[in-house]
Amino acid sequence: MGISAAVLTFLVAPFTPAQAAPGDSGPIPVPSSNGLSNKGVGAISDADKDFVIKVRLAGLWEIPAGNMAQEKSNDPRVVKIGKSIAEQHVVLDALDRSTAKKLNIDLPAKPNSDQQFWLQEMKDANATTFDQIFIDRLRAAHGKIFPAIATIRASTRNDSVRKLAQEANQFVMTHMTLLESSNIVDYAALPTAPAPANPGSGPVPVDGQMLAAASSSGGIPGVSTTVILLVLAAALVAGVITSMRIFRAR
Repeated sequence: MGISAAVLTFLVAPFTPAQAAPGDSGPIPVPSSNGLSNKGVGAISDADKDFVIKVRLAGLWEIPAGNMAQEKSNDPRVVKIGKSIAEQHVVLDALDRSTAKKLNIDLPAKPNSDQQFWLQEMKDANATTFDQIFIDRLRAAHGKIFPAIATIRASTRNDSVRKLAQEANQFVMTHMTLLESSNIVDYAALPTAPAPANPGSGPVPVDGQMLAAASSSGGIPGVSTTVILLVLAAALVAGVITSMRIFRAR
């Protein structure tokens, strides 16, 4: 196997390609969490604990909501969506409870007040109004937790929380897509993203310490700009001396 083939194999191996839709240029890579450790190692922040609790809360109301969709909806698409979301949240809830047990995090046993209100709203809905309420409430909820998962996935120091965030992200992306496949999501009712604090400066914030290090070392850790200039000056002088000796020898 050549170097190029080996590199390509390395890049593709950690991903499980999803099925390509008709007209797509190819399969979309889906990152697997199989390579992530899950030993409960690493500091746990308050945000980590809150995330584990929120995953549990999501299952506590979305499982019964999905079950209601199977009972109350007359639309086969919504029935299928509800069934898939309920079943998948059972799996995610098991992963979440396992993580909480490993990290000694107490989990709630019932939905919070907002979630209870949404469930009651669905119970009170008739066959005509249920579908829109079900789809819009779940789509809005998934949209809120989506960025929270990204923050935890990028920042947590704990390997078990990291793995849970990776897995939860896959579930949430799947559920958002399922809900949107109903073709009745009211996108206009979704909250808009806040305006950027520094428009035009790019999506990646510049770390102050990294910037200071780059300005003092030219991007080379442990080497100051002064040292680099001295080395370049010495090389220049040595080059001039060598050139003069060559000309004299002629």
